[in-house]
Amino acid sequence: MKLISFLQDGHDRLGVLIDNLVYDIEVLHPDLPNTMSMFLNYWEDSFPIAQAGELLIKEGTRSSNRAIPIEKVELLAPVPFPSSCRDGYAFRQHVAAARRNRKVDMIPEFDQYPIFYFTNHHSITGPGEIKCMPDHFEKLDFELEASIVISKHGRNIKAAEADEYIAGLMIMNDMSARGLQMEEMKLNLGPAKGKDFSTVIGPWLVTLDELEEFVVPCKENHTGKSWNLRMQCFVNGKQVSDGNLSDMDWTFAEIIERASYGVDLYAGDVIGSGTVGTGCFLELNGTGKLNDPNYTEQWLQAGDVVEMEIDRLGKLSNTIVAEETDWSILKLKK
Repeated sequence: MKLISFLQDGHDRLGVLIDNLVYDIEVLHPDLPNTMSMFLNYWEDSFPIAQAGELLIKEGTRSSNRAIPIEKVELLAPVPFPSSCRDGYAFRQHVAAARRNRKVDMIPEFDQYPIFYFTNHHSITGPGEIKCMPDHFEKLDFELEASIVISKHGRNIKAAEADEYIAGLMIMNDMSARGLQMEEMKLNLGPAKGKDFSTVIGPWLVTLDELEEFVVPCKENHTGKSWNLRMQCFVNGKQVSDGNLSDMDWTFAEIIERASYGVDLYAGDVIGSGTVGTGCFLELNGTGKLNDPNYTEQWLQAGDVVEMEIDRLGKLSNTIVAEETDWSILKLKK
């Protein structure tokens, strides 16, 4: 099932995408919660009912004149108001390449436990514009990731059971202002202002039952589901990144295990995978300069169109927009 959130009369509504047509969730059953937040909070009761309604539409048993072509709907982030947002660090290839480019050894702790950071869940957006301040354009970067959303409350969740807490998968673009990020992390705290202005998810949430045929074994000595799904990013139509979700070393199940240790997770919590190998300009520029001293760095500029595709998860498209101001916090340094 592909669950979407869309704007209707100034409010977020929940819908289901079937053959490029959006059906309001109430078409599937009138008693279903009509927002993603409520649907996730009543997931175990609501999801089977929604599945049954979707099947009736696909079989032609139930029809509706309320179906809207996807291109006529104003899409929001699938989870417009997540209760929290964590981002992991799960792809060894990305970490190793970034450290090699800085001429430092691979950090052994990466292979010992999964880590994550909290980002600003109030800055979650979906397809469309990404508004950036002047300081964000100091090495503005995309990050190609996948993400999950939690479907039920849990605490001290073991990795072996953690996949049962995942509602589905989405594309994530963990936008990064590298100038701000590199400056503030010299103080060994963060990331903060280099990350908190925008995290993009979308275009829809694909439930795990739709992805079952793509499940593959996770890496050796790891626990949890892995999916063979190609990941790509294009900037202004030119492909810049290519990877696969099955390249994750730490699984979402293992990240959930660590995140829930002594902590309550709630329906609506979003967790990102971290950047896939080749999945950002920081890594690509570092590799380019390592191989060619005359390599010209590339960063995102106003007007750039960033398109991310993951097999079966859709295409997430965003346009970089400069806010009309010259205000800089970088210039406020003492």
